[in-house]
Amino acid sequence: MAARTLLLPLAAATILVASTIFLFAGAGARWRPADTSFPVPAAGFSSAVPASGSSNTSTAKELSFLDESGRPDDPRSGLAAARCDPRDAAIRVFMYDLRPEFHFGLLGWAPPPAGGAVWPGARRGAAPRYPGGLNQQHSVEYWLTLDLLSSSAPPCGAAIRVADSRDADVVFVPFFASLSYNRHSRAVPPEKVSRDKSLQEKLVRYLMAQPEWKRSGGADHVIVAHHPNSLLHARSVLFPAVFVLSDFGRYHPRVASLEKDVIAPYKHMAKTFVNDSSEFDDRPTLLYFRGAIYRKEGGNIRQELYYMLKDEKDVYFAFGSVQDHGASKASQGMQSSKFCLNIAGDTPSSNRLFDAIVSHCVPVIISDDIELPYEDALDYSKFSIFVRSSDAVKKGYLMRLIRGVSKHQWTRMWKRLKEVDKHFEYQYPSQKDDAVQMIWQALARKVPAIRLKAHRSRRFSRYDRGRK
Repeated sequence: MAARTLLLPLAAATILVASTIFLFAGAGARWRPADTSFPVPAAGFSSAVPASGSSNTSTAKELSFLDESGRPDDPRSGLAAARCDPRDAAIRVFMYDLRPEFHFGLLGWAPPPAGGAVWPGARRGAAPRYPGGLNQQHSVEYWLTLDLLSSSAPPCGAAIRVADSRDADVVFVPFFASLSYNRHSRAVPPEKVSRDKSLQEKLVRYLMAQPEWKRSGGADHVIVAHHPNSLLHARSVLFPAVFVLSDFGRYHPRVASLEKDVIAPYKHMAKTFVNDSSEFDDRPTLLYFRGAIYRKEGGNIRQELYYMLKDEKDVYFAFGSVQDHGASKASQGMQSSKFCLNIAGDTPSSNRLFDAIVSHCVPVIISDDIELPYEDALDYSKFSIFVRSSDAVKKGYLMRLIRGVSKHQWTRMWKRLKEVDKHFEYQYPSQKDDAVQMIWQALARKVPAIRLKAHRSRRFSRYDRGRK
């Protein structure tokens, strides 16, 4: 009898504890740290609060997606099964609905007269084409924006666009900065200020007013400024953001650095060498360079090397430009050469390196300050040769080095080039591990550092508000 008397309160207590655990577990699946507005951890980051086992409270169903026109998806529409799962994405991205003048409007696109649309219908092929010529080499912002517009539906890529910035790892700013510079950097009378500068000033005012920028101080924002002169007027103000750049040649160390920013490849101008079976003996030219020879700033080495190499046997070193079918001639020359020179010009990098890669011509990189795309994931030494500038100008040094590479060593690098060339292809829709998805993956690897920076910036935010 005494034992039964003791068991009754014990059973009641057990039921109470179990009920409490169940209630907290259910609430945990819907919990968000409302006082901080921190983003919910994405794939690869463990949540501080375990999710409930119930399928109707999963994180994936709580997220709100946008279709290609910028409207929220309706999960009751029957299309939910065709959506990409955010848990499979490397990075979740919130994109501002900037006015068309900042992006596709620069390509002549305008919303329909009825209004309401911010974006062209990418999946219907309605997005305007990017202009040809050298403009293409800095078209990174165009490809990333297109990828986000259709990211919620298969084929699923590395990034997925979300409707609520609090669900995002990063905030993407869809300003076509390189195109704006290429087309509108000069003021056209009676304008006193160029359209490019005016757009940058508008962009700064817009971003500074957004709660997303205020929440992180801009640390979780991503801005593409691939042309070395793009975002020239605004970069010193927007520097807390993550920049997607071609190199750091014209950036102050306080504004841009490898620690904070991401290097993206140029869009290559040469045609990709498809079904390449041209082995060592099938490429008659030993060393190839075609491009501008007389350059300013760090490009003086081109001139020195030209006079050293122009009379060497099996070496092609000549002036070339985009005019006179320059890209086509360069493509043919690279595909028939064993090694291709990539020499610093006005800036440390150029699209010549990426032309060589897709031509499977082993790059010889002579650029001491160059930074390379996704080098934290890709070992360039397995398919490239690096030469210090001080060594390259020594008489006979470079040719001895090149001639000393055996057929076996070259073949190994050539095979590796054929494996990695896909990482340098910009295309829509994006494909697994192409340039677009590799850039998103590079940004995803920055997310922990971005969060650390944003969290540190908030240390005294409440204290400072209380002082006012």
